[in-house]
Amino acid sequence: MEARENRYFCIEKTAGMLLTSSNKFKKLLVIGDRVLIRPSRPDEKTSSGLFLPPGVQEKEKVQHGKIIKTGPGYAIPMPIEEEPWKSDDEGVKYVPLQAKEGDLAIFLVSGATEVMYEGEKYFIVPQGAILLLEREEEL
Repeated sequence: MEARENRYFCIEKTAGMLLTSSNKFKKLLVIGDRVLIRPSRPDEKTSSGLFLPPGVQEKEKVQHGKIIKTGPGYAIPMPIEEEPWKSDDEGVKYVPLQAKEGDLAIFLVSGATEVMYEGEKYFIVPQGAILLLEREEEL
């Protein structure tokens, strides 16, 4: 399986743009009400000085991380009847998500899907599993 991954990355690099840290996520499209989160690095030492073994933080029910990409939002259903005054070029409309790229999110791990991309671990999380957002801008 490791050889397949190496071949896949070679195809990606020769077929299109070279993946760098600045354009690494441009090819990814997050679908619907989901967000892509890079989990924060867990602290290896508690406030009382105990060293935690690897994997302890990963088993927590709640984790936090930075939002990398967001989906378009919740799709609004289109009416079934055709109206003569409507134009045919109206596309799908979405209710936007509260989460934005760059926010710090605290989320439930039980609602998240863990994925590996470019050798790093990420979570795909529906907006319903996000408990709290921290944003740098003022309200």
